[in-house]
Amino acid sequence: MLVMRSHKSCASNLDLNSDFYRLGVSQFRKGSLNLKFQRLLINFHHLRLSSHFPLKICRSSARRYGFCLPPRLLQVRAMDDDVGVSSFHDWGDNNGAIEYRFSSSEGEDSDGDILLQPITDVDLPTSKEQLYSADDSVTTHQLTMLGRAYKRKRIKYGILNNIGLIMFSTVLLSLVDCCAWKIVRLPLAPLYLMRPFLISAVAVSCVGYVCVPLFRSLKLHSVIRKEGPARHSSKKGTATMGGLYFIPIGVIVAEIIVGFSSLEVLGASAATLTFAAIGLLDDLISMRNNNVGLSARFRIMSEVAAGTFFSFWLYASDISSPYSMKTVVPLPAPLGLICLGRLYPFLTSFCFASMANGINLTDGLDGLAGGTATLAFIAMSIAVLPICSELSIFGASMAGACAGFLLHNRYRASIFMGDTGALALGGALASMAACTGMFFPLFISSGVFVLEALSVILQVSFFKTTKHFLGSGHRLFRMAPLHHHLELCGVKEPVIVAGAYVFSSILALTAGYVGLTSV
Repeated sequence: MLVMRSHKSCASNLDLNSDFYRLGVSQFRKGSLNLKFQRLLINFHHLRLSSHFPLKICRSSARRYGFCLPPRLLQVRAMDDDVGVSSFHDWGDNNGAIEYRFSSSEGEDSDGDILLQPITDVDLPTSKEQLYSADDSVTTHQLTMLGRAYKRKRIKYGILNNIGLIMFSTVLLSLVDCCAWKIVRLPLAPLYLMRPFLISAVAVSCVGYVCVPLFRSLKLHSVIRKEGPARHSSKKGTATMGGLYFIPIGVIVAEIIVGFSSLEVLGASAATLTFAAIGLLDDLISMRNNNVGLSARFRIMSEVAAGTFFSFWLYASDISSPYSMKTVVPLPAPLGLICLGRLYPFLTSFCFASMANGINLTDGLDGLAGGTATLAFIAMSIAVLPICSELSIFGASMAGACAGFLLHNRYRASIFMGDTGALALGGALASMAACTGMFFPLFISSGVFVLEALSVILQVSFFKTTKHFLGSGHRLFRMAPLHHHLELCGVKEPVIVAGAYVFSSILALTAGYVGLTSV
């Protein structure tokens, strides 16, 4: 029996050509050791193998090959036909069965003895090869650690995206609140837009800590499309239908602040919840039929019908409108007001359907749809402030709900908004524009949604056209929508989201300015 004990004063080095070292390396490479033994945290500096066989194993070498031993008693028993051990060379030449028994120190945590099967000689790695496998490839452990480092870095980028978005939103709303009386020319309550924004953001973020585990327990899991990028397969099983909790919070906060007295806010809330119901039905069918929800034709027909009904309700109701004129669209000078007449319901229906589907297409990356929708709602709140100040409270409340949802939807997302949230956000934006005629600021502030929808339309149209004339279809993008094309080009997900936030911030400022100068 050979006994090895931890000994800090030992200065002898392990002979890399020894058979004992070859045996240990080969066993760890073949993975024949018991997992319990490999998981023992045994930190030591030196091991001393009696006075006849001095050896030294450094901590880094031990950890590199998957094990380390605590500075406690380590017994190595070599059993042969003979009673003693003559030399290490006799181990490799012996044709009989050889057992090597390792045991940790006695105690409650002892895992008992572990048997190793006999092995043959292998070539030892050089000092440069110790970090790599025999085929010069990176080990699985190193790849895992490298992947974790990249994930941590991307998670930090997701947090920075959220911080930048919230800071920009609060600064912009604070500036608008400071000079709101000059815009409306009426005294407004302090923190007129900031108050609903902060209340909704805090409420949604807190409720999310309850709803996210609840949705997981209810198995409301997302189904990843097979046609999407392969890396998105890691998102399979993430909770979805987050719109079930953050959309109602945004609506309720707005209604409470305005005191349930605004007809415009009531109509916008009803349209938002109607589109949320359409999205909820789509999500439920999609989860049961393996990502096959409502047919595109039925969903678009439902959205157009809801938009048409909303436009007729506007015409029959006594709501605030530019210069007390209905069916008009205010544009910047020198265009002025444009009266659409009977075309107004068609424009309203088109906006409802396009905004809902545009946000739904954008909702493909963590935090992309939620962040851009936050900025779009802030821009619309500024644009409609001179026409209907109560409706601007609704927009600020919905913006805060989206910002609070980003706490759980940023990279890496713990929940998705699903069609329930995406269609509801599109309906809310379109209803704000329909009530005030601010369609031009809507399309400016929703530039990201417009680009995403256009990329899909162009991809499908180009493919069908080339297939008809050339016999084989060609594509403009590697994959549509646009954010998937950027992913396949090598741009990281948080970088794409950050770029979309910057672009949407510029569009929000432009849309707010255009809306204020149009009235």
